[in-house]
Amino acid sequence: MILKIVKYPDPVLSKPGEPITEFNAELRKLAADMFETMYAGQGAGLAAQQVGIAKRLAVIDLSSGKDPAQKLVLVNPEIISHEGRLYETEGCLSFPDIMEKVVRSAKVRVRAQDLDGKWFEMDGEELLSRCFQHEIDHLDGMLFIFRMSALKRDLVLRKIRKMQREGTW
Repeated sequence: MILKIVKYPDPVLSKPGEPITEFNAELRKLAADMFETMYAGQGAGLAAQQVGIAKRLAVIDLSSGKDPAQKLVLVNPEIISHEGRLYETEGCLSFPDIMEKVVRSAKVRVRAQDLDGKWFEMDGEELLSRCFQHEIDHLDGMLFIFRMSALKRDLVLRKIRKMQREGTW
């Protein structure tokens, strides 16, 4: 089922996610719905906050659904190490049509649980590293606009306010 993606400035986007303690059919259904929603929005990742749920759950698929082996579910994830630096353009399904450059680590190691509650660690470089960081930021209540320079953020927020006034946001 495709869920509604909430847009900025919905307060749930700034709310840190609650840790997940129950690994059940409801959690599996939510993850499946999040993948479907992410594919419909043509995204590479989606955090639970983006569908209005303040929980520590994110899904990522850099293949856009073409390779089932690339589907990643991150429950209660955390970045345990990072190195290097990237300055690349990012977008966000909660900020439609907003694309800006942000600084991220070039490589990260993530520790998370799967849908059965089993802990695992995984490395990400380049695009996967940025996806890990972007989605975990969402789970921490941090939005990518706050990783932009103050000038860029101000321009983006002005653009959003203008679209809100015009009824296009």
